[in-house]
Amino acid sequence: MAKANLYAATAINRAAHLRSDAAWIAARLRHPETRILPVWRNRNLVLKSDPPLAGRLSPQAFAALPDAPAPAPPIVAFLGLFEDAPHFAIDVSHLDDPAPLAEKAGGNFDDLRDFGPLLARDDAGLLAYARGLLYWHRHHGHCAACGAPTETAEAGHMRRCPIKACRAEHFPRTDPAIITLVTDADACLLGRQKTWPKGMYSTLAGFVEPGESLEDTVAREVFEETGIRVTNIRYQSSQPWPFPASLMLGFRAHAAPGQIIAPMIDELEDVRWFSREDLRGRKQTGFHLPYRGAIARALIEAWIEEG
Repeated sequence: MAKANLYAATAINRAAHLRSDAAWIAARLRHPETRILPVWRNRNLVLKSDPPLAGRLSPQAFAALPDAPAPAPPIVAFLGLFEDAPHFAIDVSHLDDPAPLAEKAGGNFDDLRDFGPLLARDDAGLLAYARGLLYWHRHHGHCAACGAPTETAEAGHMRRCPIKACRAEHFPRTDPAIITLVTDADACLLGRQKTWPKGMYSTLAGFVEPGESLEDTVAREVFEETGIRVTNIRYQSSQPWPFPASLMLGFRAHAAPGQIIAPMIDELEDVRWFSREDLRGRKQTGFHLPYRGAIARALIEAWIEEG
């Protein structure tokens, strides 16, 4: 898969060496060349344009918005340098209604999955980065060791327990998950969950468990969900997936010969084999592929193009 996945391969310099420089961070939060990316309850600010643009505001423009917090609220994270300008994510989830702020900024707070594929690659990556980091902050406000409220550190890339007897340090969480296209000659194996839109089938996926290699996870998940044993497991590419906090690791695998579909667990509503012709003619049958920005879609489309 030569083409990079959505949300990946962005040009941002994360500049990790600057995160511990509190004076530099404080000064850049007021600098007119700095850009701020507000996030409201997992929704990113997107500006109304064609195509849409990531909502990136100067500190002065952000501070002038109705009900906006100061440029350095409790949850603020330094994302890095993009086009030499410091970029920060700021959480505005305290607002009951973000519409006045969004309208004044010329945009809306929307789910990134709905408009991500329409964005320029770097804009999509920046918004995904901001969403994932602030989600972690909002859901990890207490120390896992002693239960005390934690404090933001390292410019938003750490939370530290303030209790002297503890001082535990907590870092942003990412959950690795495999996602696999299983093939057998001119057919690929896809499944669907009950909660998915009608007619949608996708590749097989699951989280990596403790003590597993990625290849072990592929073999286990495919067997559990379909009863099919696989061979020739091959890594393809990866995709950050901050919905809420996953890293999708894409694989291809071959089905061992002489098997029938017999799921070990009741996780999927349906599992079936599809030929390339089935997938090419999906509009006539009511079948459709996953979300355009997802690695699952990329894995399937790359396989279709091979034949």
